[in-house]
Amino acid sequence: MALVMGVDSSTQSCKVVIVDAARGTVVRTGRASHPDGTSVAPEAWWQALQSAIADAGGLGDDDSGPAAVEAWAIGGQQHGMVALDADGRVIRDALLWNDTRSAQAAADLIAEFGPDELARRTGLVPVASFTITKLRWLRDHEPDNAGRVAAVALPHDWLTWRLRGFGPVGESPRGPVLDELVTDRSDASGTGYWNPATGGYDRDLLVAALGHDAVLPRVLGPAEWVTDAAGRRVGGGAGDNAGAALGLGAGPGDVVVSIGTSGTVFAVSEERTVDPTGTVAGFADCTGRFLPLVATLNAARVLDAIGRVLGVDHAELSRLALAAEPGAGGLALVPYFEGERTPNLPDATASLTGMTLASTTRENLARAAVEGMLSGLAAGLEALRGLGVPLERALLVGGGAQSDAVRAIAPLVVGLPVEVPQPGEYVALGAARQAAGILSS
Repeated sequence: MALVMGVDSSTQSCKVVIVDAARGTVVRTGRASHPDGTSVAPEAWWQALQSAIADAGGLGDDDSGPAAVEAWAIGGQQHGMVALDADGRVIRDALLWNDTRSAQAAADLIAEFGPDELARRTGLVPVASFTITKLRWLRDHEPDNAGRVAAVALPHDWLTWRLRGFGPVGESPRGPVLDELVTDRSDASGTGYWNPATGGYDRDLLVAALGHDAVLPRVLGPAEWVTDAAGRRVGGGAGDNAGAALGLGAGPGDVVVSIGTSGTVFAVSEERTVDPTGTVAGFADCTGRFLPLVATLNAARVLDAIGRVLGVDHAELSRLALAAEPGAGGLALVPYFEGERTPNLPDATASLTGMTLASTTRENLARAAVEGMLSGLAAGLEALRGLGVPLERALLVGGGAQSDAVRAIAPLVVGLPVEVPQPGEYVALGAARQAAGILSS
C-alpha cells in the first residue's frame, strides 16, 4: 500500500491526512492549532506542522513505526507575506490575508497602474488581502526590513521548503538555498505579481511594491515535483480554495459555494477571466485550469446573528426557516453586518425591510436570514456568469452547509442543482490527491 500525505495549513490550524494513494481512503490523521492574529510568526506554523505530522503517526522514517509516506504536498492559506533574508531567516512576522493594514497600499498601486492594467497583467485588482499590497506596506512603513528582503514566499511555500529540509543557517540540514523555494499556480496567482496568462512573474510589479527584485518561488506545473531530504516526491501544493476544489473532485461547470465565517464562491474554468472591477479574482488552480473566485464577508455569521436575536440554536433556526413560505412573507434581510466585499461596500450595514404586522414573525425572520445570506452568495454566482464562466452544478461546503434550511433553500436562490458533499478536510485531501498524482507520474 503506497501512502501519501496531504496538509492543510489554514489560518486557524494545521490538518494532516495520510491517504492510501490507490484507493483514496484516509489511513491516519493529525491536527495542531495555530495562534490567533493577523500577523503571525511563521515558526508557529512550522511547529504546528511537525506536531500534526506526529499526531498522524509520522512519515514512517522509522522501520519500527507505521508504513512510510512516499509523497506529500501542502495546501494552505493564501496571500500571507513571508519575507526572508539572505540567510533564510524570517525578517518579521508574516502578514496574513486578513491583515488590512495594507489597504492604502492597495489604493496606491491601483492609482499608479490602473485597475484595467493590473487585471490584464495579473488577473487581480489589488485589495489588502493580496501579497503585493503587503510588500508595498513593508516598503513604506518598515524600509529597513524591506531592504533586507532576499526572497518572498507564501505560507505553504515556506512550509514546503522547511519540510524538504531547507531553512535558516544552522537550523536545517540542507541550508538556506533560496532557489529551492517552490510554489504552485494557484497560490502564485494570489500574489498580485504573477501572470496566469503567461505563467511568469511580473517583476516590474514586484519591484514597484517592494522597491527591489527578490527571489520568488519556482512555480511547479500540475505534474511536476521536487524531493525532500529523504527522497520523497513533493508536489507544489495548492492555495486553500484550489486544494478544496481538487479534494472535492470539482471540474469545469462546477461552482463551489463555501459558507464559513465568510463566504467564497469559486468555479473551475477552462478559460482565464479578467475583471477590471475587481469583483472576480482571476485565480489559477493547481491542475492547469483556472479558478475565478468571489469572496463575501457575510456568510454563516448572518445565521449566528439572527439566531441570537431569536434566542435559538442553529437547529431551531433551521426549523423556523423551513416553516415559513419562500420569500418570508415579504420580509427581506440585506446581510451586510460587517460591510461587504462583494459588492464593495466596506461601510454598509445590514437592514431588514418589508416588515408588516403579518410578515414580522419568528419563522419569517429565520427564513429571511437564510435567504439573505444565500442571496449575498448568489451575487457572486451572477458575477461569474457575467464573465461567461459556465455554471452547471453548485457544491455546498462549510459549516453553514450543514443547516437543513440552507440545503433546502439554496437551489431556489442560486438557481442551480445543489449537492452537499459529506464534511471533510478537503484542502488536505486535495493536497493528498496531488501527491498521489505525482507518485504515479
